[in-house]
Amino acid sequence: MNTKITQSQTNPFEFSLDNKRYHTWNYHLNQKFGGKVFKVSINAGFTCPNIDGTKGLGGCTYCSGQGSGDFAGDSCKDVVTQFNHIKQTMHQKWPDARYIAYFQAFTNTYAPLEVIKQRFEPVLAQENVIGLSVATRADALADDVLDYLQQLSQRTYLVVELGLQTVHDQTAMLINRGHTYSEFLDGYHKLTQRGINVCVHIINGLPNETKEMMIETVKELARLKPHSVKIHLLHVLKGTVMAKQLESHEFSLLTQQEYVNIVCDQLEFLPKEVIIQRVTGDGAKDQLIGPLWSLKKFVVMNEIDKELLRRNSFQGYKFN
Repeated sequence: MNTKITQSQTNPFEFSLDNKRYHTWNYHLNQKFGGKVFKVSINAGFTCPNIDGTKGLGGCTYCSGQGSGDFAGDSCKDVVTQFNHIKQTMHQKWPDARYIAYFQAFTNTYAPLEVIKQRFEPVLAQENVIGLSVATRADALADDVLDYLQQLSQRTYLVVELGLQTVHDQTAMLINRGHTYSEFLDGYHKLTQRGINVCVHIINGLPNETKEMMIETVKELARLKPHSVKIHLLHVLKGTVMAKQLESHEFSLLTQQEYVNIVCDQLEFLPKEVIIQRVTGDGAKDQLIGPLWSLKKFVVMNEIDKELLRRNSFQGYKFN
């Protein structure tokens, strides 16, 4: 039986299992549940108000046809079948783990309440499922859905994942995000006032954003102090509007060193209690146009570790 692991004696950061100088998702889950927990990604067949015409058409300019769920299950199969298939594959690496069902693709609160319940409840009932992660948008939270999420948060370990991407409305318009920062805050506060854990997603490298703008996004998050944050690198995928913009040289991609420095700067401004669920990501290899260096995800993560060590810095070092 796994037990909680104490802080590394060689690391000045207090919320750490090893050499990580930021508050990792793995550390948080190990401390909370006393062992390995992994997410099982599901495509429950929802759509998005920024795709169906309610808020916009075509989605965000970077969005693939999978609605940011490129590594989720097959939406042609029911959610329990998807869950069991992906769970068994991941068990090859972690045979004794428990699970968080991750409703990842598209907007997973954008449907009538009864439909949402029909997707969530069968998976939540599976053995050793200790929680749900629900990816959605801040402008797709009806009052009855919010009440249901509040009930879920009292029954299980629930994290609602909100895509923010940037606090800068001019960028949000450029990428066809479909909502403003003010609208994001409205949805965010509706969740937190109900005691619901919120993970906020941001993207580094969006068109026309400077390093200072990306830091400003994180400073805003530091003020909000969400439960957790996912820091993403912009991936340009085949068939997207952004792929055409990149081809016509309307913007350029970050280098690996630029990205590493930006992430380390951002971590320094985030409170140490905020969980960092992700510091990078990798697009589907057969769909990725760039940056191609992002395919070596563990190299990027190691470079972030090395840069924080070089600085003798850690998450929250500059948080006031």
